[in-house]
Amino acid sequence: MKKFTTISLAVLLSVLLAACSQQGGKTDRSAPTQDSEGSQPVFKIGAIPDQNVSALKRRFGEFADYLEKQTDLKVEYVNSRNYAALVSAFKRGEVQLAWFGGLTGVQARNAVPGSEAIAQRPADAEFHSVFIVHEGLDVHNLKDLKGLSFTFGSESSTSGHLMPRYFLVQAGIDPEKDFDGKPNYSGSHDKTWKLVESGAYQAGALNELVWKSRKKQGKINLDKVHAFYTTPAFYDYNWTINGNVNKKFGEGTKKAVQQALLSMNKEQNQILELFHTDKFIKTNNENYAKIKKVAKSIGIIK
Repeated sequence: MKKFTTISLAVLLSVLLAACSQQGGKTDRSAPTQDSEGSQPVFKIGAIPDQNVSALKRRFGEFADYLEKQTDLKVEYVNSRNYAALVSAFKRGEVQLAWFGGLTGVQARNAVPGSEAIAQRPADAEFHSVFIVHEGLDVHNLKDLKGLSFTFGSESSTSGHLMPRYFLVQAGIDPEKDFDGKPNYSGSHDKTWKLVESGAYQAGALNELVWKSRKKQGKINLDKVHAFYTTPAFYDYNWTINGNVNKKFGEGTKKAVQQALLSMNKEQNQILELFHTDKFIKTNNENYAKIKKVAKSIGIIK
């Protein structure tokens, strides 16, 4: 009788555990590996610092809270001082999930075998840069930029440097020879439009979504700066997950994180609005093959 009771309790326990794993729509994953002190390791997310720090902390702080609830991971957002610092932290395994631009994503995935681009916004499949110019200058196309002072964003930015440089070269402009002095690198999209608005530089290029967002917010003085050219489409921003997550946080972690991203809907509208979108969709490494090719062609990556 005692043997029967023991078996019955075991069966009951397995049923209860199976039921719990199905609650909340979460993807099953094995228990995470504990750190040296026996506590749950922290799943760290990072992002390229393409906008002002306060906006980034709000966006990714709220997203970290959401991801923690959906996956039962202990999630923390860590700020990066520049684009290269985020790629380096990802390479060292200090960041498990990162919001990269197309170029930084390629650089990070090249450095960490098994890393994958797992989600993007619909807009990232057809992204654009805009070229802007200080008001009053006779500029109507890219060729008219010859002889003017010019600022890119970060040197590692896809929409603030890589693709604008590519389209300039396609138009017959050599950024290293044809501007008034060497091109500047502002470090972020917000700094780019501010530099052109102030007259510190006569022209520049930046992320289209940032430009439209700041216009909508009334932050840009359109009496001093305007956009005159929008580039053809290219793939850009993406969520890339580190190749080490299943080993460090338990089998199924990658799938659980991707599911949390793809499951965001109207209930998370407040967070999604901070990303200038209404949802995330699947993506993959192959979508960024052109970015990699362009980066190689102009010597940014080998």
